[in-house]
Formats: sequence, structure tokens, C-alpha cells
Amino acid sequence: MKKVFHYLNNELNLKDKDIIVVGVSGGPDSMALLSVLEEIRKKKEIYLICCHVNHNVRSVSQQEKEFLENWCSHHNIVFESMTIEKYGDDNFHNEARHIRYHYFEEIVCKYQAHYLMTAHHGDDLIETILMRLVRGSTLKGYAGFSQLVPMKDYVLVRPLIYVTKMDIEEFVQNRNIPYVIDESNYKDQYTRNRYRMEILPFLKKEDRHVHEKFFKFSKMLEQYDTFIYDCVQKEFSDVYQNHELNIDKFIKLNFLIQDKIIYQILEDIYHDDLILVNDKHVQLVKDLIYSKKKNTFIYLPNNIKLVKSYQLISVLKESYDVDQYEIQLIDYAVLPNGKHLEVVNYWESNGNDVCRLCFSDVTLPLYVRTRKHGEKIALKGTNGHKKIKDIFIDHKIPMKDRDLWPIVVDAKDQVVWIPGLKKSKFNRQIHDKCDIIVRYY
Repeated sequence: MKKVFHYLNNELNLKDKDIIVVGVSGGPDSMALLSVLEEIRKKKEIYLICCHVNHNVRSVSQQEKEFLENWCSHHNIVFESMTIEKYGDDNFHNEARHIRYHYFEEIVCKYQAHYLMTAHHGDDLIETILMRLVRGSTLKGYAGFSQLVPMKDYVLVRPLIYVTKMDIEEFVQNRNIPYVIDESNYKDQYTRNRYRMEILPFLKKEDRHVHEKFFKFSKMLEQYDTFIYDCVQKEFSDVYQNHELNIDKFIKLNFLIQDKIIYQILEDIYHDDLILVNDKHVQLVKDLIYSKKKNTFIYLPNNIKLVKSYQLISVLKESYDVDQYEIQLIDYAVLPNGKHLEVVNYWESNGNDVCRLCFSDVTLPLYVRTRKHGEKIALKGTNGHKKIKDIFIDHKIPMKDRDLWPIVVDAKDQVVWIPGLKKSKFNRQIHDKCDIIVRYY
């Protein structure tokens, strides 16, 4: 932890009167960070605010909040907390992250803090980089997360990026620092946990200092991204104005510059939601640009619609006041009926809210669209088919909801699933081998 103390005291150069908001869950990582800052406070007159979000999804969440509040009271640290009472239908982890950081910013503003600090460490950086490499991302995304991010009125800092989880555990053990454990961190249905439990041990066996290599890699990508960003700016403002892309000007540019412009457009659209977008979405945008169709469109996550009209592409926030649609299902889709489809790695349910498919049975890509007149679905366990209209009647689906109800089909237009209502013969059971799992919620 010497590097952490050195960074805070010398490179970040904390000064007297600095006000620091610390995001603290109560786990070993955030308790270690809070304890490091408390030790620095003995020599410098800094002000600490512990900021805690009770995610309210585990029975012990309230106890953890009380533990942290008592610890802060004993150590004369200001304690601020909020409880998430209700979640929407969005991706849980993404929604919780948004609520958490929004609350952090509220507390930063309340105390006019100079810094917001979180306990992301070197192992977290490795996991993030690997996950984005596998999933696909932007050059900036492949860098993982930054150690220091200047915001409008404060600076976001991750001081523990120099150390590993093992370093932190040794630190809290040697200093007898109390902490709580979130058991969900050990459940292998979560993607990050599988990277943490299966891939990181192998990398650390190869090189116990591998986190330093990833940190160097991250900083190098950030430097390249900054350089390319500066080169692109002149071209960007020429081809993309008022949420419209000029295709004639765009296609004359170097392919690397083209890709970077698309990435930048997506970053401008999604900001902190950039995790919803990957290189498959970038390819969709490129396909739209180079499509021979003069008037067409595509949908992207979070109700974003890109409309091609002759030599212009417009970016729209779609309200979904529509009577028909077709969306290519890559990883995630927001549907006109307000529901979502998401490709997941694991799901416990075997109900009509999830569909499991094999590549040998269907032809990718999958699409979700409105129903067609007289359309049927091939039923599992029989050689027969049933009209989608009759399925709607069986389930007493109101007439007003039927036209927007999602129908999932493959590239050959075979109906493979009516989300929430009926599975086709192509669906596999929960313990069967499958290649793709799609959840509806």
C-alpha cells in the first residue's frame, strides 16, 4: 500500500482543507481506502465524507449500513447514505451504478468537495479490460477505467489502482480493519465473478505483478486515444453537426478516422451508458452508412434510432410511438412495449421469460419484430404449429398490446420465441446444452 500513500501525498498532493467524498460499501476494498485517508488525516487537515448506498437487495444490507454508520461515528467521519427503494426494469447492475454515482455527485455538490474517491483496485482493472476485450468496445473502453478523471467541479480518483485484492486483504488484516462481505461476489452466474475466480488466478500465477502490466497497457491506450481524438476533431465537426452525419464527406475519410468518428458519436450519445454499446453496434452503424438503401434505419440500445435519409444519417431518441418495428438483437434491446431483451450468460428461470437456443437449430442473427398476418410458431413436443393470434387469445392479451408484442425470429424468419408467452420447438431446457440465452423483462 506504500504506492497508494505515496500517490495521495505526493502525486495527487492532498492539501489542508481538501474535502473528500469516499464511496464506501463496507467491504474490504472501500474500508481500506477509508482507513488510508483517515491515516493521512492525522498529518493533514483533510475532511472526509463517507458516502454509502444501500442497494437493498440482500437481507443483511441494513445491517451493513448500520455497521458503517457506527464505524464512521467512532472515527469522527461524516456519514451520508441513501437506500434504493425500487428498481426499474433496466439491467440491475447498470441501473444500480447510475443511482450510486448520481448520489455520489449529490453529496460532492452538498459539501463542495474537491475529490470523489472510489476503491477500484488493480484486479478490478484487469477484469474490466478482459471483459471489454471479449465483449468488444472502443479504444477508450479497452483501457478499462482511468485512475483520475477531471469532472466539472471535482476530480474522480481511484487511488487503489496500484494494488491487488490480496494486497488490500493483507492490509486490512494487519491493521485489524473491520469490514463486511457481499456473498454475491462469489456467485459464478455473474460474468465479472467468473473472470475473477477463473482467469485472474491463472494470470497471477504467470506473473504476480500482472496488474502493473495491465495498468501500463491502460495508460498507453488512453494516450493513443487522446492523440487520435485530437486528430479527429477537425474532421468530426465537418461531417457531424446537429446530430446529423454527412455520408458524402464521411466516406472520403481514412477508415481509421471513420471508425473513430463512429465511436465518438456513440460516446456522445451514451456517455456513462457506453457499456451498452460494443463493436457489433459500430458495425451496424457502418453497414447503415454504406447501405445501398437510400431510406432505412436501425435501432441501438436505450431507444436510440439512426435514420438514413439519402446522404444524411440522423440520431434520434425514439419515443416508440410506432405500429411496427424490426430490431436486430445483438446483446440488448429496448422494445416499444417498454420491455427489454438481453443476451445473458446464465439465468435460473425456465419460464417464458427466457429462451435458450442452439446455433445448429437456428440461423443468426436474431431479430425482434412485430407479428405478421397469419403467422405461426412451431410448438415444442409436437409436429404442429399454432397461430400467434390464437396464443394472444389464450393468454388474454388485450388488442391494444398485440401489435407491439415482440416476436423473436432468426435470419430465416422462423419464429423462435414469443417472449413472455410461448416458446418454440427450438428452445432448449435449462440443463441442456445451448449457445445463446435471451432474457425478457
